[in-house]
Amino acid sequence: MSEASDIRFPTNVIRDDYIPKEDYFSREFMQLEEERLWPKVWQIACRLEEIPNRGDYVTYDIVDDSIIVVRTDADTVKAYHNVCPHRGRRLTDGCGHATQIACRFHGWRFDLDGRNIRIVDPQDWGDRLAAGEVDLKPVRAETWGGAVWINMDLDAESLLDFLKPMHEYVDKFEFEKLRYRWYKTVIMQANWKVVAEFFNEFYHVQQAHPQLLAFTDDYSKSGGFGRHGMMWFAAEGAVPFKRSPRLTPKDEPDYRNFVLDFVEQYNRDLQAMVTPRNYEASQRLRTEVSADAEPGEVLAKWVQFQIEAAEADGAGWPKDLTPEYMEKSGLDWHVFPNTIFLHGTVDGVLWYRVRPNGHDPESCIFDIWSLQRYGEGKEPKLVREFYKDWRDTEWPKIYEQDFINIPEVQRGMRSRAFRAARPNPVQEQAIVNFHRQLRQFMGQGDIPDDGSRQRGEHAQAAE
Repeated sequence: MSEASDIRFPTNVIRDDYIPKEDYFSREFMQLEEERLWPKVWQIACRLEEIPNRGDYVTYDIVDDSIIVVRTDADTVKAYHNVCPHRGRRLTDGCGHATQIACRFHGWRFDLDGRNIRIVDPQDWGDRLAAGEVDLKPVRAETWGGAVWINMDLDAESLLDFLKPMHEYVDKFEFEKLRYRWYKTVIMQANWKVVAEFFNEFYHVQQAHPQLLAFTDDYSKSGGFGRHGMMWFAAEGAVPFKRSPRLTPKDEPDYRNFVLDFVEQYNRDLQAMVTPRNYEASQRLRTEVSADAEPGEVLAKWVQFQIEAAEADGAGWPKDLTPEYMEKSGLDWHVFPNTIFLHGTVDGVLWYRVRPNGHDPESCIFDIWSLQRYGEGKEPKLVREFYKDWRDTEWPKIYEQDFINIPEVQRGMRSRAFRAARPNPVQEQAIVNFHRQLRQFMGQGDIPDDGSRQRGEHAQAAE
């Protein structure tokens, strides 16, 4: 733990219903993240399908650091700092294929294992360059869930240890068998944590996405699981689709309609999670299941039809999934610090990654991946779309509803009348856990409650 004199943002200021607003736009807080978070934490750099062949690479940028992730053979992926040790030129940009990594400034070259294999006029240095001194500097690279995770801290804990206990809840979903359906990146005018938190709670559904209430009992719970957070709907043991009690009661004797409304709206308004194959398979409910079938029968048939379609298409289906495991796995995970995924439909997963946009605390890079299972060779060609403003292209309805709100939250936090966020102590606890874990990870321990520094402005605002 840091010395008290080194603690600028004490962890124990955060309460179950209180998060200081400076976390979202303070340049001092952002500098702490740049020094103690991003260089030391596991984060997704790319998915394995982006680098299928030896020599394929992806460049991952995070604040001032840039990382080259490259496949060196069929079973090995390595990562290096993206900088030439000669004069500091970046070596790669974007993604591509190379048999060697070359510097386009002075022609130095490196093999895929990072070794320097060419210095122009090496005799000019005499014996000044020690062996290995001008090789590329390595970065930790490990894989889970079909993704390559990197960590610039060579002494960091293993990836699987870092991911505990999250991965134990979702390993059986076989994320490694997912492939990109589409990939979009957009610059958002908000702090990266503001954007992450939009997809880290269901409390906003009743206001921001009211069209979903016709088939969603949206009252939710969330909580921390180590560094990570999970969200789930609160009605334990209840059927997964039902009309929200926030709406005027309405008899719906045909349970099929709840499932079909869900499939229709997610297919149209999200274009993720519900895959085209899932959508088509679900239509069998109309003709092969009775209108008076009990909810359990409807759901069992719905899953059966999805499995049959996936297997017929060569995509397969996770063999070890049970209803109990799926219920325990929740619906939405926030993987510390900057990854979120929604996985409940199995066939399709919606995945988010968010990171700072340079040194601006009120701008971020937001990656949205729609992933699904495909039969061998049937996945579409990967096209990465990039937008400086979300309004530069059309988005399905659910994204638009969130994108309109995101910058308004960031602007509102600047108000002199806003002193701190007051999260819901039940439905937004994953967000609170995230902020505690973030401060702790950056060495911001507790300050003794002596009635001065801890209480100060923070407690006055709460009172």
